[in-house]
Amino acid sequence: MLILNIAILLISLFLIIKFSDVFVDASVSIAESFKVPKMVIALTIAAFCTCAPELAISFNSISSGNSDMTLANVIGSSIINILLIIGISAMIKPIELKERTIKKELPLLVLITTAFFFLISDSFFKTSLPNSLSRSDGIILIIWFITFCLYIYSITKKNRELFPKKPKFTKKQAIIRSIISVIGIIITSDFIVDSAVYIAESLNISQKIIAMTIIVIGTSLPELTITVLSAKKGEFDMAIGNIVGTNIFNICVVLGLPITIFGTVSSSAFNLVDLVVVLLAALLLFIFGRTNKELTRREGFIMVIVVIVYYIYIFIN
Repeated sequence: MLILNIAILLISLFLIIKFSDVFVDASVSIAESFKVPKMVIALTIAAFCTCAPELAISFNSISSGNSDMTLANVIGSSIINILLIIGISAMIKPIELKERTIKKELPLLVLITTAFFFLISDSFFKTSLPNSLSRSDGIILIIWFITFCLYIYSITKKNRELFPKKPKFTKKQAIIRSIISVIGIIITSDFIVDSAVYIAESLNISQKIIAMTIIVIGTSLPELTITVLSAKKGEFDMAIGNIVGTNIFNICVVLGLPITIFGTVSSSAFNLVDLVVVLLAALLLFIFGRTNKELTRREGFIMVIVVIVYYIYIFIN
């Protein structure tokens, strides 16, 4: 069974890269065909659909009373998405940022991440308290998500970009390819997580390490492949928009929605250091993005170093 799961893991990794490549091209074609800004496609369709594995895990873990898995899912994904995925993408090819992204999308991400930090950081105000999120906190996160949706609507109304080149696919072809690739991404990511967890458990690795490594990195593979491939193709709006939208969706919906439905979650496994790194990731993206309107290879390298140091901290504590 161990060898079979290793084979499933490798095949699934290959397939998710192929599905993500198709998804990037299809999403760009949709944007070009309907004269919708690529950033809107990235912030919505790309981001929300690639969050499907995280959302499923969040609902399952909260309903079964596994708060650690729920929080690891969002905290870990928020850190990995920016520091590792954007970091690697910038190291492969410097990412150019538009003025609107610097002035609107990134500050919005920082605001929502800051709100999440203060809502969950009970130990920051009183060290004896476990970090928790109540149903009212979940409602606040949902309100932030509604604010984000209103911003997306304003982009659609005011910024209808024109595309001089002909789309790679027709509208029908692009939509069909997009739907098929999203289904493929979700299914293969499930196979990746399931087979990786089996391998880890067979090797007697702790559940906490599984949650913050295999589960988080496994469910972040769609974001990784889409962002890296978008950056390599020069589709920088897709690269940045996918991560910004994903992190906002993770915090506000993947965490906020099930908490609003099921009630309070709390955990002593995640301390102030974990939460500070989540906030630091959003701040670094914002600060680096403002520098010459570009994320350089050096800045990408710094991001990757930060996430490596953080994970060393996890393993030794």
